[in-house]
Amino acid sequence: MSLALYRKYRPSVFADVIGQEHVTVPLSNALESGRTHHAYLFSGPRGCGKTSSARIMARSLNCVKGPTPNPCGECQSCNDLVANGPGSLDVIELDAATHGLVDDARDLRDKAFFAPVQSRYKIYIIDEAHQLGPGAANALLKVVEEPPPHVIFIFATTEPEKLIATIRSRTHHYPFRLVPPGILAAHLEKICNHEGVSVAKGVIPLVVRASGGSVRDALSVLGQLLAGAGKDGVSYEIAIQLLGFTDGALLDDAIDAIAAHDGATLFKTIDRVIESGHDPRRFTSDMLERIRDLMIVDALKDSASNSILRDIPDDQMERMQNQANRIGTANLSRAADIAAEGLTQMRGATAPRLMLELICGRILLPIGDNGESGMLSRIERLERAENIAPMTTPVPAKPVEKKEAVAAPVKAEAAPAEVKVEAPAAKVNNAPGAFDIAALRRAWPDVIEDVKKRRRLTWSLLSASAQVLAVDDKAITIGIVNAGARDSFVRSESDEILRKAFVDVVGIDRKIECVVDSSIDTNTPAARETRTSEAPSDKNLLSGAALLAQELGAKVIESK
Repeated sequence: MSLALYRKYRPSVFADVIGQEHVTVPLSNALESGRTHHAYLFSGPRGCGKTSSARIMARSLNCVKGPTPNPCGECQSCNDLVANGPGSLDVIELDAATHGLVDDARDLRDKAFFAPVQSRYKIYIIDEAHQLGPGAANALLKVVEEPPPHVIFIFATTEPEKLIATIRSRTHHYPFRLVPPGILAAHLEKICNHEGVSVAKGVIPLVVRASGGSVRDALSVLGQLLAGAGKDGVSYEIAIQLLGFTDGALLDDAIDAIAAHDGATLFKTIDRVIESGHDPRRFTSDMLERIRDLMIVDALKDSASNSILRDIPDDQMERMQNQANRIGTANLSRAADIAAEGLTQMRGATAPRLMLELICGRILLPIGDNGESGMLSRIERLERAENIAPMTTPVPAKPVEKKEAVAAPVKAEAAPAEVKVEAPAAKVNNAPGAFDIAALRRAWPDVIEDVKKRRRLTWSLLSASAQVLAVDDKAITIGIVNAGARDSFVRSESDEILRKAFVDVVGIDRKIECVVDSSIDTNTPAARETRTSEAPSDKNLLSGAALLAQELGAKVIESK
C-alpha cells in the first residue's frame, strides 16, 4: 500500500511550504538570528500547513547545527523528525480533542519540568488547541507563561478566537491562509510530473476548485484521480463526473440561450442536465459562478479580466466576453440575484428541477419583475436598442416609403420585375459550378429573418456578427467574428437551421461550414438595424416612444 499524496509530499523544511511566505520567512529569520520564543500559535484553515510547519520548527530547533532554518538532515534529530519519520521522544504531539481535560493538563505540566532525553528542547505540539477545556487551559497557563528553559509550546488551531485570551497573549501568533490557486496549480502539476501520470487540460483547475485552497484537500482529490487513471492518464470527463462539477458545454449552452432570450433552448439544456445525471443544485451553483465570471469580464473588459480569471483559457475567455456583451450589465446583476436567491431556496427542496426551471424562467422574463432590478433590466434593453439603432434616418421615413410604394402603381408594377430579375439568379446559384457570392450576400438579410422564425439562438449568433464568405457546389462557408460565437454555433447544431433557411429563401441546399473571421465589421447600419430586436417579443422593431410604451407602459402626453 502506497502512502497518500499529502503524506508522501509533506514538507520537511520551510522552503517546501507553499503559499505561506508571510509565516515561513519571519520564522526562518528568527531561527537564524536566535530570537526564538517559548510559545507559538499557528492558526488558519485546515490543510494549509500548520502542523507541518510546527514539525519543521521542532526539527530546526533540535538540529545539532541549530537552531537553523535549514536543518542538516544528517543528525539523529533531523532523521527522526523528517516527514513520515519515526518521531522523537522530545517532540510530543497531542490532540486537544482527546487531551483536553484538567488531569491531562496537570500531567503535561508535571512532565514538562523533566529534561529532554537527547535533544536540545522538549517541544509540545498541541493540535486543535481550541478544544482545550477552560479548566485545562487555565491549568496550562502558568507553565506556558513561565516554562523551563528547555520547553517550547506550539499551539495549532483553526479557531484561535476560542483559545482563552491569557494563553493567546503569551504566544507569538502566526496566521496561516489558504493557498492561492495559481501557486497550488503549479504545485499539483509538479506532483503529477513526478508521479509520471498525464492529466488532461482542465483537470488541475477542477482539483484546485474542489480543494478550496487547502493543500491537503487538493492532494487527497488528486490522489483519488491518479489512483483511477488509465493508460492515457486522467481525462477531463472522468474528473468532471468524479468531482460532481457541471460540464462547461452545458453552462455555455445555458448562458447562450439566456443571452438570446431563447427559452426553448434553455429548457432543453436543463433537460440535458437532468438526463445526464447532474445535480440541479450543483448546476445552479456553477451557473451562479459563471454569471459572476461574466460580471467580472463585463466590468474589466478586454484582457484586463485575465488578471483575475487566471485559470480560464483564451478561447473560453473570448466566448465569455461575447456572452457578457450580449447579456448586459443590468441583466447580469439581476440574473445573479435570482440565481443566488433560488440556490438558497433549493436547500432542502423536494423538487430541485422545478426550482431550477423557475429560476431560469425568471431570468428570461424581466417584464414580469416590477422591482428595481427588473426595471433596470428593461431600461438597459431600451438603451442598448436606442444606441444601436441608426441615427441618420428619421423614424417616420420607413412608413412614408411604404405608403408611397402602395399608392404608386408604377412602383407596384416594378416590384414583380425585381423579383423576376433576382429569381433567375437564385436558380443559377443552384446549378453546379455557377454560384454567385454577391447574390447570396444580397439574400443574407432574408435568410437571417427566416432563421429568426426557426430558432432565436441561431439568429442571435448570426444577426450581427456573421456573413457569407464563399460558396461552391458542396458547401456554403459562413464567417463569424470570434471563436466563442463560432463554437456556440457548432455546438447548438445551428448549421442545420441555417441550411434549411438557405433552402427556403435561396433554393440552395449545401452543407454549412463555419469559420472565424475577425475582419467582419459588426458596426454596419444593417448589422445595427438587425440587433435592435433584443426584446422578448419579436412583433415589431420598435424604437423611441414606441419602445417605451411597449416595455414600460409609457404614454405620449404631448407630441410636436
